[in-house]
Amino acid sequence: MSTLAAPGPLRARSVWLDRAPAVDLLAVAGADGWLWQRERSGFAGRGVAARIPVPGGLPDAEAIVGAALGAIDIEDEVGAPGLGAVAVGALPFDPAEPLELVVPAVVVGRTAEGRCWLTTVGSHTDPRSLVATLVPEESRDPDGFSLSSPLPHEVWMALVEQAVAAIDAGRFAKVVVAREVVVDANRDIHVPTVLRRLRSLYPACTVVGAPLAEGQFVAASPELLVAREDLAVRSHPLAGTIPRSGDPHADQALSESLLASPKDRAEHAWVVRDVVDGLSPWCATLDVPAAPSIVALRNVSHLGTHVTGTLEPGAPSALGLAAALHPTAAVGGTPRDAALEWLRANERLARGPYAGPVGWVDARGDGEWVVGIRSALISGSSARLYAGVGVVEGSDPAAELAETQFKLQALLAAVVRP
Repeated sequence: MSTLAAPGPLRARSVWLDRAPAVDLLAVAGADGWLWQRERSGFAGRGVAARIPVPGGLPDAEAIVGAALGAIDIEDEVGAPGLGAVAVGALPFDPAEPLELVVPAVVVGRTAEGRCWLTTVGSHTDPRSLVATLVPEESRDPDGFSLSSPLPHEVWMALVEQAVAAIDAGRFAKVVVAREVVVDANRDIHVPTVLRRLRSLYPACTVVGAPLAEGQFVAASPELLVAREDLAVRSHPLAGTIPRSGDPHADQALSESLLASPKDRAEHAWVVRDVVDGLSPWCATLDVPAAPSIVALRNVSHLGTHVTGTLEPGAPSALGLAAALHPTAAVGGTPRDAALEWLRANERLARGPYAGPVGWVDARGDGEWVVGIRSALISGSSARLYAGVGVVEGSDPAAELAETQFKLQALLAAVVRP
């Protein structure tokens, strides 16, 4: 059941904005709207036409969200995925937690070719005049920061030792242990400025800004959980990480060592297996490369595998596929249930949407969901930054701590500018 922001049935109308001036999606999202952008394409939303609560968590989301979107009348002059009404969400990591998706009242999108479109849901405002009034917010930065780790390093490393002991005892083969760092500033952290920096620093990642009750969730995610367009399906799982040095020759050697690492290749194979097992029941064809490739980001490189396929008619929506895949071994562990049970009992971290599915789905079932990593939750003058590592047999706690530290640099570079 959805909760409407206005009484009566909703109607969604999508139109091209070919004669409109160039639109900065950050201007549309503002400080408390929704942003979804990768390189030149993406969309932004503001306002709430409907809220779609899902008390039973991720397994119930597809049916409830599909029914809510199906009840909205659609007038679509554009005819592309993501048009008409869309439901967006930064969903909890724990699939059992209650969640909520939102149908934005106004959405402005831009294709990779630069064409812009606009959707209004339940609004009588003239869309073109509304877009013409949008201007980017000026950057406003704090100039004083303090950083703290709620779990001292020694305590967190002891937690890694406990995970290794559980692995040695045969409870599971891998578990992803995360930690957080809290940034406190001398005035409010300006969300559009953080998103602008993420967009500039990580253009190949999906940059997300998502308003939540607890604050604004921001991320520059390199990992595609699943995307569906008609019957085409894609996933790009990542696992296996090594820092980059900035020197091309050194980075080439580091990449070769990552590709040759038995530990990292085994971790990556578990994640690819999870994706294949989750998609196979719904696919007529599924193409899985025999070996991973290097995904080079600004500060780290990952092992990645592009999985593509063709769905059978009647396959789940993008949200339903995300529910089938999440959490993969990249963010939870393997076997999944045993790793999640251990995390709930031991991790000492309320993950919220960190490492959860973040994305959108439309009334056709098309959509795209990334993994909410390289992320932070910003509330006023405080930001909570997250990073996790895959713990396996023989993992060294000090090395795992160091890996979280260089992963945290992705968000620290955007949040902390003294």
